[in-house]
Amino acid sequence: MRAIILAAGRGQRLQQPEHQQIPKCLLRFGGKTLLERHLLALRECGVSEVVLALGFKRELIEAEIDRMRVTPAPEIVINPGFELGSVLTVHTAAQPLARGGDVLLMDADVLYHTQILKALVAGPRAVNRVLMDRDFEAGDEPVKLCLRGAAPVELRKRVAPDLQYDTVGESVGFFRFDEAGARRLTEIVAGYVARGASDMPHEEAVRDLIREHDHAFDVADVTGLPWIEIDFPQDVARAEREILPELEPE
Repeated sequence: MRAIILAAGRGQRLQQPEHQQIPKCLLRFGGKTLLERHLLALRECGVSEVVLALGFKRELIEAEIDRMRVTPAPEIVINPGFELGSVLTVHTAAQPLARGGDVLLMDADVLYHTQILKALVAGPRAVNRVLMDRDFEAGDEPVKLCLRGAAPVELRKRVAPDLQYDTVGESVGFFRFDEAGARRLTEIVAGYVARGASDMPHEEAVRDLIREHDHAFDVADVTGLPWIEIDFPQDVARAEREILPELEPE
């Protein structure tokens, strides 16, 4: 199993002073960067093959990797157009995404309990899987995951009012694809880039894959486990105040 961590963006919504801006994966919580926490969690889950998709201030992330002396060292791919959408970052990682075997696709800006990652990697090989947290705040910011029965039918921030579904939760931002699903995702992403839609979020491509109904997805419910995506200054404060204390026993 291979993990691709998307860490190319600038993170402008954090409102850092320009001269102090750092990639979000280098934010520290409890003395560890988000990147270090990702790599430790992946190692604990038996995932040693890691690909980092970088862009903004890549040299700072590479220095952090050197500091950690990670073995084996992560493979690095570079998105020079990181100012555009994350679908372009996934396109940059097309080769390792389609290399074969199960693949994890992970946002870098998430602070989370290791049990969430274990829910993603658990079970047999050759699985397409999404993570759902049913305890979320309503609004346009969370990416909603809607289920009809046990099958996902929507993955978007805004859900069409006429969509029929039984359950809704927030997507954690981590996905698992089997070999066929990963290769199809690379084709979908390439189509976005070819038609000039490189500014789209990669969740749109994952949504397309889900809604083709050619690749079965299962859903792991991680409701109750602590996690937060770091987008805004208030997310940093909440991560320190509420999420980190729930992780320290790890």
